Amino acid sequence: MADVAILETRERVFAGILLTGAAYLLFSTQDASIKLLVTGMTVWQIMFFRSITILGACAAIGGRQLFADTVRSPIVRPMLVRSAFTLAAWLCYYNAARSLQFAELTTVYYAAPIIVTVFSVFLLGEKVPMSRWLAVLMGFAGVFVACDPTHLGLSVPVLLVLAAALLWAIAIVLLRKTALAERSMIQLLLNNFYFLLFSAVPALSWWHTPDLAQLLLLASVGALGGLAQYLLFEGMKRTPASILAPLEYSSLLWAFALGFAIWGDVPRREVFLGAALIIAAGLLIVGGEHLRKRL
Repeated sequence: MADVAILETRERVFAGILLTGAAYLLFSTQDASIKLLVTGMTVWQIMFFRSITILGACAAIGGRQLFADTVRSPIVRPMLVRSAFTLAAWLCYYNAARSLQFAELTTVYYAAPIIVTVFSVFLLGEKVPMSRWLAVLMGFAGVFVACDPTHLGLSVPVLLVLAAALLWAIAIVLLRKTALAERSMIQLLLNNFYFLLFSAVPALSWWHTPDLAQLLLLASVGALGGLAQYLLFEGMKRTPASILAPLEYSSLLWAFALGFAIWGDVPRREVFLGAALIIAAGLLIVGGEHLRKRL
């Protein structure tokens, strides 16, 4: 029985890693779409459209029963706090997207996984072995080498991204607490209901009527964001936050690929070295977890 329990735990951890990795791919694609949109409309309006799209999908999938279960959920108040931190992080991040290249934006933001690992120790009481700390630092070193953020300076956009990293790290730690207390569809509905409430007045106050191309991008943002959130919630249920934190570095690889495909950004040779460090960090965390479960 003990061997079966260990196997089930190991499978849950790796399922969480796969789900979370897929979530970050979708989040990167969403971010690229939003970067295209912020040149013509406010972040508030984008979040407003996104929330409506996701809530509509929740209604279609879960029906009235989902809304009834959500009203009775014990995480209604905790999700309000987490949603506020998440929205604040996104407002900082996407407003900075107007001024920074996609690769630069992603680079500065990757202070977040280190903060998540630190917070997971002090706020969640998770035990973080040396291999995970090494993976986080290796991943951040890869980001630093790939993008060389030292030339960016402490401009307002950079400070906004750093603020976003701190706020997102807090939101991820809070998510770890709520993810264990409720099923993912209820979290998804609550999260986007709060986003809708927060963004409605500013979005309508600074309204910009979107054209057809913008409408298509807004729809894709809703679809990508909703699915990414669901996968992230499911991943968080299965795996400790400190294990998942280094996996967020995979978004950098997608950011460079999307930057090249959309804006024609050509990666420098440092990018390949940085990518190697990031991949090594991911392999270290997965291999370390696999070895730890066998011992």
